[in-house]
Amino acid sequence: QVQLVESGGGLVQAGGSLRLSCAASRSIFVMNNMNWFRQAPGKQREWVATIATLSGTTNYADSVKGRFTLSRDNAKNMVNLQMNSLKREDTAVYYCQVRYDGSDYWGQGTRVTVSS
Repeated sequence: QVQLVESGGGLVQAGGSLRLSCAASRSIFVMNNMNWFRQAPGKQREWVATIATLSGTTNYADSVKGRFTLSRDNAKNMVNLQMNSLKREDTAVYYCQVRYDGSDYWGQGTRVTVSS
């Protein structure tokens, strides 16, 4: 099993920045990829970004490309999502997700609210 704990959410004005973190209970190297999703009020959960834990290769949804940056901290078994130039439409609960040993694991989510 894997436990994931997100942190760093909060209220920020449009144009501002936040840094989300996801701490894993196991070495992130065994998980291949770590992902961030988000779910806005009244909408379906959507994929935001992925980092390959070994290579550090990242991929981003078009809606966040150029504004969000995903990185990993191997020593802390953690991935960080730096979010800059935030927009109102980035308001959502952000979730960290991994697939490990054939099962999907999700964190509890951290809420991001962007005000105009």
